[in-house]
Amino acid sequence: MSVQDWFEKRKQAQIERRDAEEKFEIEGNPDLWTKCVLCGAQLLKQDMDKNLYVCPQCSYHFRINAKKRIDQLFDTGSFEELFEGVKPADPLKFTDTEPYASRTKKAHKKTGLNDAVVTGIGKINGHKIAAAIMDFDYMGGSMGSVVGEKVTRIIEKAIELRLPVLAITSSGGARMQESALSLMQMAKTSLAVARLDEAGLLYINLLAEPTFGGVTASFGMLGDIIIAEQGARIGFAGRRVIEQTIRQKLPADFQTAEYLLKYGQVDIVSARSDLRNTLTQILEVHK
Repeated sequence: MSVQDWFEKRKQAQIERRDAEEKFEIEGNPDLWTKCVLCGAQLLKQDMDKNLYVCPQCSYHFRINAKKRIDQLFDTGSFEELFEGVKPADPLKFTDTEPYASRTKKAHKKTGLNDAVVTGIGKINGHKIAAAIMDFDYMGGSMGSVVGEKVTRIIEKAIELRLPVLAITSSGGARMQESALSLMQMAKTSLAVARLDEAGLLYINLLAEPTFGGVTASFGMLGDIIIAEQGARIGFAGRRVIEQTIRQKLPADFQTAEYLLKYGQVDIVSARSDLRNTLTQILEVHK
């Protein structure tokens, strides 16, 4: 298989998964319904919003973007975004099936974001906290130079203001279009977390569906307390890659939040409806 064929196959797989998680077309009413990708239930979109985008039939937690996450977790009107003007560059002039610059423009148009993370300061039930919230809708939540820079900056701001930090991750891993520059963000963000620890400040990870690759291998799993959202898939390499490497079939629940809790890799598995209270209790204890 040529490199070009590999890119095409990967692109097609991404399109098929995205389509499966988007609209469930019903004749005459294509914007009213969504299909649960786990149980296949037909769900009214307005009911999904009220239910925090959790399937009422099987409790599957749909991916949500950074804006919805902020609306669900933070006190109304309390979140102040910081460093939103940091934008990606294209130092390598990278092109696979299309130029990297074209991809970032499309991602911006789709999400309204300049990159795959939103950083800022807000309040959760009155507790002030610095936060980095990743958005999978922007190029699969991949970590490039901007993500590394913004995560590092918000941690530095938290040290300056003596605030705890919450990192909410949803990512496919490092951004290949930035090559080694992307991989360098693993060391950069990990060092920032180490400085936060030296300052004696609380660092909380919230791992959402999915969290993989370089994010898992850096700031995504360094928290003093690691929370995983119910049903989230979390790991480094994907299940298929691991099975092909070790030539063994993995357990059905492998790399799920519940599997990781069983083997001590996360501290808490929480349903989305309980996350706000869970974070409040943690902040109460550590204030």
